[in-house]
Order: sequence, then structure tokens, then C-alpha cells
Amino acid sequence: MKLIRPHRPLTNSTIYRKQRNLCTSKFKSQDNEENESHFVSILRDIVRGSQSWKIALNNTYMSGTLRPHHVEKVLIQTIDDSRLALRFFNFLGLHINFNHSTTSFCILVHALVQSNHFWPASSLLQTLFVRGLDSEEVFEHFLNSYEKCNFSSSLGFDLLVQNYVQNKRFLDGVVIVRLMRENKLLPEVRTLSALLNGLVRIRQFHVVLELFDEEVTNAGLRPDVYTYTVVVRSLCELRDFVRAKEMILQAELNGCSLSVVTYNVLIHGLCKNQRAWEAIEIKNLLSEKGLKADVVTYCTLVLGLCRVKEHEAGMELMDEMIELGFVPSEAAVSGVVEGLRRSGKIEESYNVVKRVERVGVLPSLFVYNALINSLCKDGKLDEAELLFYNMGEKGLFANDVTYSILIDSFSRRGKLDAAYFYFGKMSESRIRATVYSYNSLISGQCKFGKLSEAEFLFGEMIDKGLVPTVATYTSLISGYCKEGELHKAFRLYHEMTGKGIAPNTYTYTALISGFCRANMMAEASKLFGEMVEQNILPNEVTYNVMIEGHCMDGNTVKAFELLDEMVEKGLKPDTYTYRPLISGLCSSGKVSEAKKFIDDLHKEYQKLNVICYSALLHGYCKEGKLDDALNACRQMVGRGIDMDLVCFAVLICGTLKQYDTRKVLGLLKEMHDQGLKPDEVIYTSMIDAYSKAGRLKEAFGFWDLMVAERCFPNVVTYTALINGLCKAGHMDKAELLLKEMLIGNALPNQITYGCFLDHLTKEGSMEEAVQLHSAMLKGFLANTVTYNILIRGFCKLGKIQEAIELLVGMTDNGIFPDCITYSTFIYEYCRRGNLQEAVELWNTMLNKGLKPDTLAYNFMIYGCCITGELTKAFELRDDMMRRGVTLNRVTYNALLHGTCLKS
Repeated sequence: MKLIRPHRPLTNSTIYRKQRNLCTSKFKSQDNEENESHFVSILRDIVRGSQSWKIALNNTYMSGTLRPHHVEKVLIQTIDDSRLALRFFNFLGLHINFNHSTTSFCILVHALVQSNHFWPASSLLQTLFVRGLDSEEVFEHFLNSYEKCNFSSSLGFDLLVQNYVQNKRFLDGVVIVRLMRENKLLPEVRTLSALLNGLVRIRQFHVVLELFDEEVTNAGLRPDVYTYTVVVRSLCELRDFVRAKEMILQAELNGCSLSVVTYNVLIHGLCKNQRAWEAIEIKNLLSEKGLKADVVTYCTLVLGLCRVKEHEAGMELMDEMIELGFVPSEAAVSGVVEGLRRSGKIEESYNVVKRVERVGVLPSLFVYNALINSLCKDGKLDEAELLFYNMGEKGLFANDVTYSILIDSFSRRGKLDAAYFYFGKMSESRIRATVYSYNSLISGQCKFGKLSEAEFLFGEMIDKGLVPTVATYTSLISGYCKEGELHKAFRLYHEMTGKGIAPNTYTYTALISGFCRANMMAEASKLFGEMVEQNILPNEVTYNVMIEGHCMDGNTVKAFELLDEMVEKGLKPDTYTYRPLISGLCSSGKVSEAKKFIDDLHKEYQKLNVICYSALLHGYCKEGKLDDALNACRQMVGRGIDMDLVCFAVLICGTLKQYDTRKVLGLLKEMHDQGLKPDEVIYTSMIDAYSKAGRLKEAFGFWDLMVAERCFPNVVTYTALINGLCKAGHMDKAELLLKEMLIGNALPNQITYGCFLDHLTKEGSMEEAVQLHSAMLKGFLANTVTYNILIRGFCKLGKIQEAIELLVGMTDNGIFPDCITYSTFIYEYCRRGNLQEAVELWNTMLNKGLKPDTLAYNFMIYGCCITGELTKAFELRDDMMRRGVTLNRVTYNALLHGTCLKS
């Protein structure tokens, strides 16, 4: 049977029980309040009593019941003794790790400030900030505590702002000041000044002005000199100089005694914005206001004048401040010295340094370095050295920058011994050499062809732990390329890229220049393309190198394409661009096109120099168009370009081809009329031309003229005249000149002795020739050319065995045969019909890497034709064509003769 639970209706007793529970709750609440009040009373008594806090609070009831709001109430009740309240507050935190409420912090800060205990109050605020509370939330607690406890002083709010400023939380400080104003609380002026200064530090100039208007203009706070100063600075930073001046006037009208500092701020702002003369007017008004310009005023003005390039006025103002007993700052001295230096007034800048030294001011190392650098850049290396030693005498020791400047300057000008001297002095002074000083030395060595020294320095810097830069590698690469050692240049290039050092425009330009010098234009063009693909932009020098390379290769079409490309990319061609183009056109027989190109450039107002016109003159003279060359000269002068020695030298060389002595003398007179004096190169070219033509009377006439002009003959001049005398058989006169050389400064060289050797072999005096050559060997004057002369002499006399012995001796003496050496033997064997010996020598020559010229091929083809080896002759002809060797009339005549003989 299923049991059914009976339903119990709600009785009155249930309702009564609920009502009773409500009454009980009310009584409990009253009990709790009483208990809370009782607990706080006990806690207060413990704080104020003599019992140990540690023992009292270790009680289970006390420690279990204590909450933050209990502490707040106890702090309020101990406001009269803020030191005691602070001790209790700290005790709870230190000994029982109590977590205080934000309100407790605020109550205690207010209490401490009211008791003038600012330092512990600040310390509490710093701890509160660590909690990371929002500034608005902190203010709310601060305001509630202030109102609840009815504190008499609002300085706690000022301290709060000041601590935000101290913590560089300037914008939080702005929030507090604005909340203070909303609650009718005004900060102290010093608080506002500190906050405004902080805002200036983070360049919140607009906020400074807004806050100033809010607190001063609207709230009625009376600013002090510091407040006005910071507002003036903000206005200056915003370039609102009209309002800045109005602000100063307002301060004066309000009775605020401004100091020179405020005016200095305005002066600094004006100077910073290139308004130095306005700033000087402000300085001149200071005396009317009962103020005197100080050292800051003067130094600021000096720098301001330098900023607007009024360096001389800056120098005068510096003299004025020195007379008043002020010591100029390092920056002011540096500004004047550097400004005068940049204006090219090195002497004046040096005098400034001397003047400040006399008043007991030792310029900084920076000033000395700047002046030394200026002197070096102006080529006044002696003065730079004197200044360097003057530094040491004044007790100012050079640093790595000083030495680097001197090392770099001497290296650039090829004075490598002096550069090494300062490099060694740097080491003696225990200053560690930097990569920059090594770079300067390496660059200098490479620039002047001393690659072995550069390689040594490169190894030394690596041994010292210095890491080579792209500049280091580029200098070496450029040096190798200039010497034609492209394999070494590319080895370094791959080394640097392998080390993660990216090549720059200068690196690529050096490599491209190397290819162009070696006439490897295909490789140069490929590297140029690679450079562009790597997003390394070619500069004017890169294009100039490529243009010159194509012109030297005879490809002026490609050169002009590069010129157009260069202009399209916004690069500006210069005389270094135009010169090779003019030379290239002239070299390829397009002199009229070169002239038109020059005329077109003139119409476009492109300024050419004398070098460009010299190239055109050379083109005309090469084609024998002397009159056109003279007309071009007149046009050049008419365009404001004066002729130089090179122009006259080109014209004289062109005239010498016609052996027109009257015109040559006319050109020499014109040179003298223009104040130019012919040099030994011009005189030597005239003497050489007439000597080679056998016109020795005219040659000696120019010799006498040269000596009369006190232009002394050199070894080339002597050799040219001796060569002419030897060819004419005037050996006595030739030997007399040789003796004159031996007792003078122009010592004979291989070519000089070669003239005598050539005469002896042609005369068949082989015994005397061998004796002369032996003497040349002992004097290290023998070379391949002198051996070739002897070999030719023996071959001419049919003494082939003696010639072969010379060939063996030549190699033994470390002198190597060339194409002419082998060609001489080949010709002699072919003439004798001994083709087998000729072919063996031909193969030996090829195996040694020597490239046969047209003459060598012609000898072999001639030999093959006269011995009936016509097939071999035509094979040689085909080989000539493959190698790009020019076939001439002699080649075709030999082949035609051989064909006729066979048929």
C-alpha cells in the first residue's frame, strides 16, 4: 500500500518565527556595530598604550579580527600624533604583512603633511604608486580622506602632484591639478612650476599653456618668476615669439621681478630660430630693467650669431664678454672657430683660440681637433702640426680622433712617411689604433701603388682584432684594379661578401674601373648590371668610368647611351663625363662630331674645361688639321677658357708634324705673351721631333733656347738628341752629351745606352756592342729591348748561333724574351728557308703566353709561302683573324706571292 505524506498547512507559528528572525537580525547589526566600536577602541588603546604591539596583536582574537577599515578608524583617531600613526602603520606592514587600504595611505599622508613631516609622507606616496592605481582613483581617495577628516591643510594634494613629477608621471600630475580645481582646491605656485617644468621636459608645450591659462588666468593663481620662465620657454619652443614677449610684459606689469634667466630663455628661443639680431636687441634692453647680461646670455648670442653665419659678429661679441671678465663656454668657442673655419677664415679662427688661451681658457680637445681638421683640409699641414704640438705644451693630450685626422690628411696627400710617424706616435701614447686610422693608411698606400705595404697593414689590423669595414676592402680592391691584378681584387670581393660585408657603390665602381682599364668591357657591363640588380645605385663616377671604358674600346654609341641614361636618372654629367666622349669621337675619326658635341654643350650652358678642349685639339692635330685646331683654340678663348700648357703642347706637337719651325716659334711666343713658360716636356717633344727627322740644326736650336730659358734638359731630352746624333753617325757629339749626362743630374738610362747599342749593331761593330751590353748588365741597365738589339745585329750578320747564345744568356739573367725577340729569330730562319726551326720557335712563343703581332704573323706566312707550305700559310691567316690581329698589305702580298709560286 502506497503511503501518502499528509500536507501541513502554514501556521501562525511559522509567521511569528520569521518575524522573530528579523528582529534578531536587527539586534545582531546593533551588536556588530558595538563590537566594531569596541574592537577599534581596544586597538586604539593598544596603539597609545605601553604594551608591546607585537604581543598584543599576536592575540588570536586581535589578529583574526583586524581588517583595513579598523586601521583607517584608528589612524583617524590618532591624527593628533601623526608620527605614532606612522609607526603603527609601518609596524603592521613589516611585522604581520598587513595589506593596508588606499584610504589608510591617504589619511596618513594628509596627517603627516599637516604636521610638516613631508619626507615620510613622500615615502608613503612612493609606496602607494607601486600599487599601480589610476591617478583619478588615487585623487578620489585623497579627497574623501581630506573631507572625512576635515584636514586644515590641502598641501597633501601638492605633495601628491610633486611626487608624480618626481616619478616623471607628469600627465598624471596634470590630472590631479585639474581635479583639484574642480573641487575648488588651488595648488601652490611652486607645485605648478614644478609640473610645468616637467611637461616642458617631455615637450608638452601646449599642455603647459593650457594649464597656465586654467590655473592663472581662470583660477586666479599668482605665478612667480619660475612659472613665467617656463611659459616663455614653451612659447619659444612653439615659435610664438609675439606672445612670449607679451608674457614677459605681463609679468612685469603684475609686479613679478623677473631675473636674467627669463630673458635668457627668450634670447635662446630667438637664436635657435635664426633671429639672433632680435635677441641682441633683448640683451641691449636688460640694463634698462636693472639687469645685467651674464655668461649664458653672451654664449647663447655667440652661438646664435654663428647659426646665422654671422661669425665675425660672434667673434666681436666673444671679445666683449672676455673684456667683461666672462669665460666663454666650450660650445661658444667651438661655434666661432668652426664657423670661421667653414667660411675659409682659418687665420681668424686660429687667433680666436689664441685669445681665449690668454685669458686662461683652454679650448676643448674638440675645438683643437676641428681646427686641425680645417687646416688639413685647406692643405696647411705644417700649421696643423704646429697646433698639434701646441696642444701638448698646453697639457691637452691628443686622442684617437686627432691622430686619425692627421694620419688621414697625410695619407691622402701621399705623405706616407708622415702618416706612419703619427701612427707610431699614437701607439707610443698608448692610444689603441682604430679601424679608421688603419683605413686611412691602407687607402694612402693603395692610392700610390704601394700594395705590399697595404697588405701588411691589412694583416696587422686583423691580428689586432680589428674588423675590416667595407672601406678597408674597397681601398684594397681599388688598388689591385689600378695595378691590373683583377684576380686579387675579386678574391677580396668574395672574401668580404662571404663575411657578410655588403659592397657599396664605391666597391662596384672600383671593380668596374679595373675591367675598363683591362679593356674587358663585357665583364664591366655585366658587373654594372649586377650592381643595379642589387639595388646599389651607380653614381656619377660609376657612369664616368663606364663611359670612358666604352670610349677607349671605340664604342662611342654605347657611351652616349650611358650619358642619356645618366641624365634620365637625375645624375649630373661633368667635365669628367664629357672629356672621354670628346676623346672617343676624335679617336674614332669623328672630330667634326666632337666639335658639334662641344658646341651643343655650350648652347646648353654646360661649362667645359680646358681638358675637354685639349681632347678636341688633339683630335684635329692627329688628323693634320692644324688650322681647325687653331680656330678651336680661338673659340675656346672666346668662351672664357684660357689656354694652358697642355693646349700649347698639343698644338706644338701638331705643328711639329709639318716641321714648320716658324709656326712653332710663333706658338712659343704666344705662350710667353700669356705668361706661360714652356716646360721640359714641350722642349723635349720639339727636340725629339727634329732629331728623328735628322734636322739636328733645328734640334740644337731648341736645345739652346731651352737652356736659355733656364729649363733644364732631363734624361729624356738628352736621349732624344743622342738618338738623333747616333742615327746621323755623329758619335763624337753623342758621346760628348753622354759625358755631360754622367757629370750632371740626368743619368743615362737603358734607352740612352740603347741608342749607342743600336748604332754599333747597325754598323756591324758587334764586339764593341757586346762590350757595351756587358757594362749595361753590370749596371742593371740591360733589358729585353737591349737584348733584342744585339740579337738583331747578330742575325743581320748571319751569326745565328751567337744570337741563340744571347737568348739563353738573356733567360739566365732573369730577362725574358718578348714577341720581337722571337720574331727576329723566326724571320732569320724563314729567310734561310728553315721553316721547321721557325715553327718550333713559334710554338715556344705561344706556349709562353706571348701574343704574336702582325709582323710576327707576316714573317711566318712569308716563310710558309716561300717553302711551298701554302695550306699552313692560310691557316696562319685564319688564326690572325680569330685573334683579332690586323691583316695588312704585306700579309696579302705574301699570300698572293705564295699562290702564284704554287700555280
